[in-house]
Amino acid sequence: MQDPTTDKQRTLNRITFADLLAGVSVALLLIPQSMAYAELAGLPPQIGLFASALPPIFAAFVASSPYLQTGPVALTSLLTLGALNGLADSGTAHYVELAALLALIVGISRLLFGILKMGKVVYLMNAPVVTGFTSAAAILIIASQIPKTIGNEIDANGTLNRAYKSLTDFENWEIESLLLSGITILLVISRKHIHKLFPSALFVLVGGSIYSHLTDYKGPVVGEIPTGMPNLGFDLPWSSIGDLLLSGIVIALIGFAEPASISRIFASQENQKWSANREFLSQGLANVASAFSGALPVGGSFSRSSLNKLSGAQSKWSGLITGVVVCIFLPFANILDHLPRATLGAVVIAAVIGLIQPKKLFFSIRHSLSDGFITWITFVSTLVLSPHVERGVLIGIGFSLLIGISKKSKLEENQI
Repeated sequence: MQDPTTDKQRTLNRITFADLLAGVSVALLLIPQSMAYAELAGLPPQIGLFASALPPIFAAFVASSPYLQTGPVALTSLLTLGALNGLADSGTAHYVELAALLALIVGISRLLFGILKMGKVVYLMNAPVVTGFTSAAAILIIASQIPKTIGNEIDANGTLNRAYKSLTDFENWEIESLLLSGITILLVISRKHIHKLFPSALFVLVGGSIYSHLTDYKGPVVGEIPTGMPNLGFDLPWSSIGDLLLSGIVIALIGFAEPASISRIFASQENQKWSANREFLSQGLANVASAFSGALPVGGSFSRSSLNKLSGAQSKWSGLITGVVVCIFLPFANILDHLPRATLGAVVIAAVIGLIQPKKLFFSIRHSLSDGFITWITFVSTLVLSPHVERGVLIGIGFSLLIGISKKSKLEENQI
């Protein structure tokens, strides 16, 4: 009788038709998300496409999870924006080069963490820290996109302040932009109620582009998108390593919490083994590939990994298929030249709104006074210290370690 474990292992080591279907399905979501997340990081939208081509291909060769999908993600894009803030004007050639250098630092850091078998460091990002950070980061991400979605991008200091001024400047609201944003958010959020494989994000991008092209749409659009593969190489501003080294290491650790959590959850559901060290290596390779493509730091996406699993992925090669599909799309990227920026902003909002966890925030203190304190100190610090959101996480981790040491000391004293 044939061993079912052997059959399963064979499936994990070869590409199946299910992987092909899953990889294509994820690519249809990744293309619009990647463009939106690049803009969130202060980069031109095509940089997000570049970060979605080679990185998932390279990650597939080492990943331990058959479902993890790699590419631009909201939280890492926000961390990238914070790291590059003040070093160059967003969207400029130098800013793009700095983003690629940051991706290289993140990649090498993760490779080293994996080689040195430091996978256990992911547990520094415990539940209270993650809850506080992700909720605050989601609020900041949504606030950063509000001016786009209502078509009155006001120049003001601070993400929350800029969002507030845009919201209260009723006279300059662009009704068309607002309607497009509302339709986009509704369609993206309701995707699972239509069909699990319905490519709602791509649908609204194509629909928004056609609408903008055929009508006299007066709102801002993406503009010319370069076509073809990126210029490959490591022609980077090496003199800026000192400015980005600490931020890169912090992003390597903080940004890894999401792919580690995804892999761990899916492995538990499927009763499979997973390795934090292997995922460090896969995410490290992905970021080196992103830097080689002149793009931004990347990570594992929960929404795309979930879609990958729902689409029937059988092996890690579904991620390779996703990258190949994006590579095939790159020569035709200019079909989205007329895409309203309001649509991209709405795609981001729809993707991250679920990260705000009010119940966990408000009931954290009831569950545990110390956990509640860590959650709220991380949450408030992340909001206050924006755009340097990584500092909020470090504060949360610091207090978490101090409280843990204090509890251990008290326990040892009671035992004596």
